[in-house]
Amino acid sequence: MIDLHLHSTASDGTTPPDELMRQAAAAGLTVAALTDHDTTGGWAAAAAALPAGLTLIRGAELSCRWHGPDESIALHLLAYLFDPEHPELVAALARVRESRLGRAERMVDLMRADGIAVDWADVLAHAAGGTVGRPHLAAALIRAGLVTDTQEAFGPQWLGRRYRLPKTDLDVFEALSLVRAAGGVTVFAHPRASVRGKVVPDHLFAELAAAGLDGLEADHHDHSPAERAEVRRHAAELGLFTTGSSDYHGTHKKVRIGEYTTAPEALERLLATATGITPITGVG
Repeated sequence: MIDLHLHSTASDGTTPPDELMRQAAAAGLTVAALTDHDTTGGWAAAAAALPAGLTLIRGAELSCRWHGPDESIALHLLAYLFDPEHPELVAALARVRESRLGRAERMVDLMRADGIAVDWADVLAHAAGGTVGRPHLAAALIRAGLVTDTQEAFGPQWLGRRYRLPKTDLDVFEALSLVRAAGGVTVFAHPRASVRGKVVPDHLFAELAAAGLDGLEADHHDHSPAERAEVRRHAAELGLFTTGSSDYHGTHKKVRIGEYTTAPEALERLLATATGITPITGVG
């Protein structure tokens, strides 16, 4: 079982990286990818805690944006096995994380101006050094008894619209170039998840493939059966591989590790393409 999209407390998951690896093995995974948002901060702890037989694919989920002629659309790019010390990529990810932090603090300021009892120091304390995002603010609202769960917190009256602010994202073509230069492999995360908002136009798939995109994430809990089929069609037309994964965040989302998985053939293509770093397998 291969799950190529897992999050830990290094970003907006609720499970520490070491415990996440133990849970992945207990769930029956043989290969797990740690893909926290815009950070490699959980890699060392995950690698040190690998149970025997579990292979770790080190990665990250990059916050990106496509700038079209009449609109811009946010999207996520999964990056695997890239050199974590590549200077241009390191600098770009640091800029994105700093933007996330400032955005979250401004969102707290907006809520406090409306008399909502959310404390920035409390948010930072619970983030424990992880990349701060909206799920951390949602958790603060839950702790304050103002909402019952993350889904409610992400509603339009809270973090979905009223108190939501834009953040700085990487241009998706810049991100592709940086990851390729760092020896990594790229997969467009949940590219047809219309439940999340506006999705990119069809022509962008070919443009991204021409720029070096390697794969598309097809099997994902935010894709309907029709959307999964559409992603597979695009991948077949463009010669890209497809992946399946849980996008596990712990208690933030009602999905389980290994809910969707990746075929061994797709993993083989990923490994054959990467030149940055190699997987790590636990030896017990």
